[in-house]
Amino acid sequence: MNQLEQARQAIDDIDQQMASLFEKRMDAVKQIAAYKRKAGKPILDKSREDLVIQKNLKRIQNPEYVSFYSDYIRHTMLISRQFQAQLLGHNRVAYPAVADAYVRPTLKKLFPQGIAQQYPTRKEVFAAIENGDVSAGLVPVEEGSAAEAIAILDLCFHHTMYIQSFYKMPVSYSLLALPGSNLWDIRMVYGHPQTIRQSQTFLDNLNLSASPMPSAEQAAQFVTQSNDRTLAVLATPQEAEKFGLIELAKDIHTSSKCAVKFLVLTQQCPTDGDHFSLLFTLDNQTGKLTDVIQEIDRWGFSMDTIQSHPRPGMPNSYYFYAELAGTLQQAESLIAVLQNVCQTVRLLAVYHR
Repeated sequence: MNQLEQARQAIDDIDQQMASLFEKRMDAVKQIAAYKRKAGKPILDKSREDLVIQKNLKRIQNPEYVSFYSDYIRHTMLISRQFQAQLLGHNRVAYPAVADAYVRPTLKKLFPQGIAQQYPTRKEVFAAIENGDVSAGLVPVEEGSAAEAIAILDLCFHHTMYIQSFYKMPVSYSLLALPGSNLWDIRMVYGHPQTIRQSQTFLDNLNLSASPMPSAEQAAQFVTQSNDRTLAVLATPQEAEKFGLIELAKDIHTSSKCAVKFLVLTQQCPTDGDHFSLLFTLDNQTGKLTDVIQEIDRWGFSMDTIQSHPRPGMPNSYYFYAELAGTLQQAESLIAVLQNVCQTVRLLAVYHR
């Protein structure tokens, strides 16, 4: 047996031992999940995980292996959380129908063991998270649309949850049509408004008109059922396969870095970040907002953004959204101060800028 074969045999023997230890570890994870179910504790305990990681890194004798072992133990703990989520039924992830074309690869990236659960609208996704019907939500946000940003903030205000993170999924758009169609015969194109904007240069070059629809899936379904070879849809290649369409043109989006932005929403408070967002309301009295800003300044916080938005169904009443620099601990300290000034105040997100 040569040196290579000896090394491979050693790895095989170690893998056999590790497989047995892995099963024992997962058996222990089952017990932890059962305890958390009974005690109503969350799956993620970040402070505990940080301690475990530091403790394990001290066990590595060879400094050359430390960074690799850090990745290994972090991934092992991720698997543990995913298994607990499955055992506790917390692996369902909600998304609105408008995002159907983009959710599968995003879900695989962010929630490898997650089960996708579609809801008709964003509002129903928010309600499902708040009610505990799902463990998380993936909600697309159309960048550059002020109206959509306000609509998302309204949902955040009316539903108690956290923005866990932001994620951009790279996408590629194609022009799809019925089999037998020809690019030069196309007279009308359908697609989501954002997709149309991101493909406008391509459409202008071919002098094609585009009509917006609520989602790429609905547009693709409409073109399929029309049986009209002069109609096309702007969508991802996945829609072509799903609806039996063909690609007349590929990579038609203007930007080489085209992406769909998602909010990742959960009931678990985010812990890692150097910025945070707050939602608060004030009594309808002159000077109340000034009092809030003065408190923020007095405690040394740098405020990046502050916005006011009308509260639906409540004339002359507003809620406020603010982004500030600071950690979770600093956010909690500020909230304790602002509770004496605001009518209501709560944390919405903690994130890295």
